[in-house]
Amino acid sequence: MNNKLIWVASFIVAAAVIALCGARPEPKAPRTIAVTGECLTTAPKDRTAITLRVTTLDKSAAASMKQASAKMSEITAYLKKQDVKMQTTQFDSYEKTEWDRTAQKSVVLGIETNIAIEVSADSIETIEKILTQFAGQQNIYSENLRMFTSTEAMKPVLEECLGTAVENARSRANALAAGDGRRAGKVLALEYGAQTANVARPVSNFLRSAKMELAQDAGAYAGGGIVAQDTQVTVNVSAVFEIK
Repeated sequence: MNNKLIWVASFIVAAAVIALCGARPEPKAPRTIAVTGECLTTAPKDRTAITLRVTTLDKSAAASMKQASAKMSEITAYLKKQDVKMQTTQFDSYEKTEWDRTAQKSVVLGIETNIAIEVSADSIETIEKILTQFAGQQNIYSENLRMFTSTEAMKPVLEECLGTAVENARSRANALAAGDGRRAGKVLALEYGAQTANVARPVSNFLRSAKMELAQDAGAYAGGGIVAQDTQVTVNVSAVFEIK
């Protein structure tokens, strides 16, 4: 009988403990503050690039493509001997037409083939040498002469600017929380975006000096060389901080 009473009493105590545990209030979600942060900086332009395009026109599609490929092979054979990087940016072939005003109809001129490669180098002198090499040659055109910041040079600049943007956001969060006698704690969420401004300049032909073209883009000569405007870098972050 006593054992039965003890067992019943133990059951009641255990049930009471479970009930008490279940009645505990859930922990409150931390107070937070959402802010934005920015960083604006620049990165030096360390490479010069040009796009070389071969354009051929022939009544035969096979002949048009063969001519373009042969000319581009000549260009790439020369470029492989230079200290440059290159990649194909265009390869297409299509029927080219022209409007005949007299006949009032579209006239087929032939099959046009375009092959383009982007060539970049550490120095403008290398690019100018390439421009001189192919200047005046039939079916070869230059486009998009520009100076830009390479990925290798841009990476550390972006990483440092991102850190600055986060600190900017934290300072803003602290300033807002100070009004309530609090401060920003750990970061709970973070999103970011980055923009860069690499200006490109079109070049119509090989007749103008590459240095003159890039000087117009950069803005000035200094000691006989080109002073390029640095690439503008903007980083924006959206952060959520815990308030302490």
